[in-house]
Amino acid sequence: MPETRLSKTDVLKYQKQISVLMAVIPFTFIAGLVAGYLFWGRQSPTQPVSAANVEVTSTPDMTRYEVSADDDPFLGSQNAPVTIIEFSDYQCPFCTKWKNEVWPRLQKTYGDKIRLVYRDFPLANIHSEAAQAAEAANCANEQNAYWQFHDKLFDASRGLGLSAYREYARELKLDLAAFDECLSSQRYQDEVQADFEYAAKLGVRSTPTFFINGIAVIGAQPFEVFKQVIDKELAGE
Repeated sequence: MPETRLSKTDVLKYQKQISVLMAVIPFTFIAGLVAGYLFWGRQSPTQPVSAANVEVTSTPDMTRYEVSADDDPFLGSQNAPVTIIEFSDYQCPFCTKWKNEVWPRLQKTYGDKIRLVYRDFPLANIHSEAAQAAEAANCANEQNAYWQFHDKLFDASRGLGLSAYREYARELKLDLAAFDECLSSQRYQDEVQADFEYAAKLGVRSTPTFFINGIAVIGAQPFEVFKQVIDKELAGE
């Protein structure tokens, strides 16, 4: 077969085409990410959303879902007229944002009229420490320190990981031997997994996801969005 030689003009033409292609690829990739966020981040809780840590600012769907609080830890009065069930992940930055910025305002505004139930939804495929962190919090709960440990996990002053969990337990003056035994035995692995599977069956796909008396609020929504739903519930609307 005779050898084919490209002219200098052809070589320059192909080099130019390759340069243009390499310049376009990053923009195409970024555009795909933006489009995916805009599409997936706004689906209802019954849609199979693959994105995590979604922060959305939209009016919540007022459809009411049947959601169990199970026997998970809660803050507030057992008889509060409004129950907020949170499905969350200790490695989720938007969960931390909501916990630090929105929840304190809700507590101050509504007091005993609301209670918060925390249920685990560790996104283990992207957050390698989330599941064990949830187990560690349950181990702390054995020593009546769930919410104190919960706060330390979200504050993450020592990060996450086994050594960090032991330090948080030490700071809270927990029985370290009992805490270590609980964590190493993976006593709450099934409990955490059960929360995750329950939420997945509801249609939860991202963190944080909330149900206010069964009304879904997806993402680290601002205080005003929660206030809108809570006020309607308190008014019996």
